[in-house]
Amino acid sequence: MAQTNRRTSRRSIYLKLRQMVLTLELPPGAALSENELAASLGVSRTPVRESLILLAQDGLVQIFPKIGSFVSRVDPAQVADAQFLREAVELASLDALPSEPDHSVITELRDNLARQQRPGLDLEEFFELDEAFHQGLMRLSGHGNVWTTVAAAKGHLDRARRLGLHENVSPAVFADQHREIFDAVVGGDLASARTAMRTHLRAVFSDIERIRAHSPELFATGSASVPVRRNVVVWE
Repeated sequence: MAQTNRRTSRRSIYLKLRQMVLTLELPPGAALSENELAASLGVSRTPVRESLILLAQDGLVQIFPKIGSFVSRVDPAQVADAQFLREAVELASLDALPSEPDHSVITELRDNLARQQRPGLDLEEFFELDEAFHQGLMRLSGHGNVWTTVAAAKGHLDRARRLGLHENVSPAVFADQHREIFDAVVGGDLASARTAMRTHLRAVFSDIERIRAHSPELFATGSASVPVRRNVVVWE
């Protein structure tokens, strides 16, 4: 029982820290203190250390011996890989839409779109609705379970998307794109749905270039970059 509880604790701490990284609460490049994280989460250092190792395997944390652990900076190459996977899967799901879509899922998607337009919606709420909308479209095609695989592969992509949301005055432009995709799907216009989906998913690339122009420290470079421990740890 004790071993099971330990695994559960490690899993919960891992998921919490992963969420903190993905939501930018722990921003790209941030130094990570096991002691501080353990204190803030009310746990010992052991599950924190084990969770950081798992996050390093996910590519979301970098661990440098004798220097420290850091949140990985957003890697445009990994964003592109995840985007390629996501686009391939989501376009394929549109091709698999049945001639008579599930009306209960259609109703859920309509409700989702309405909630995306609510005044005062914060960015994290919008992000969750965005995820649910895309997963709903995949459920409409009968392949909703594939979303779990897609979600696991897009950590760097999700951080880039959140950075893009923070750059925009309002998420309304993305909500409008969702509506365009949905209307094309319901109207049976597969060609328009595919075009709108592709444009929507590729918007992250222009976001990256715009953000990198004024905040290059958030992004990984092509060459290996290792932080240097001086009086404070810095990236070079």
